Amino acid sequence: MSYDFNDAQPQMMPQGEVIPDGTFAKIRMTIRPGGTNGSAPMDAGLLKASADSDAKMLDCEFTVVEGRFVRRKFWQNFTVSGGKLDDKGQSKGWNISKASFRAMVDSALGLNPKDMSEAAKAKRVIQGLKQLDGIVFVARIMVEPPSDPKFRARNKLANVVLPGEPQFDAVMRGEEVEPDPVDAKPQKSASGTVAQNAPAWAADAAPAPSSSAGAQQQGGASWTQQPPAAAPPQASPQPAANGPAWLNG
Repeated sequence: MSYDFNDAQPQMMPQGEVIPDGTFAKIRMTIRPGGTNGSAPMDAGLLKASADSDAKMLDCEFTVVEGRFVRRKFWQNFTVSGGKLDDKGQSKGWNISKASFRAMVDSALGLNPKDMSEAAKAKRVIQGLKQLDGIVFVARIMVEPPSDPKFRARNKLANVVLPGEPQFDAVMRGEEVEPDPVDAKPQKSASGTVAQNAPAWAADAAPAPSSSAGAQQQGGASWTQQPPAAAPPQASPQPAANGPAWLNG
């Protein structure tokens, strides 16, 4: 028996090496279930509870699907409920995450973010956060430097690249785009520790520990309310026929 290595893929970069700051790439988001129920039946067991606040999050893995950094991964949490509230009683972290998720849908489906036609609006409606699992979109990737020299820098999602932005079409054509570095500074919470429960670009929205978590959630929007912790997981229904295009193929 012989082994032909001619069709082998290029070797991967060392895992300790971050993707360069400001890199543009097409990436896939995979949700890692955390065992905490979401508000939709299909989101049973999908969320992850914060260890130090009332926040509930999506634990997401991002994988580069094309280009020089193909198969490279990074990880990030998105707050879905809890944490600091705005003046309307809504979770600040959720408002930031919601904006990111809408941008992901627009990027994945090639929707103009200014398109508010009924057809476009319908495509931005999903039946549960589970339907975001597997979404592929164009992104700018940043490097978050460590606040402690004992730790390594890590990659984060800087922003979703939308149709109409100059890098979008080039990345979709498979071209390599000049990076646009973010030059981020280490993000710290009020206690002096790195914020873990919100996107790196929104440290002020990171959930803060609270002794009145129940009262905070009552003031939030209805979509932030979670089933009781003791509720048994429910079977996830099949995606609706008019669900996201990345699910229906």
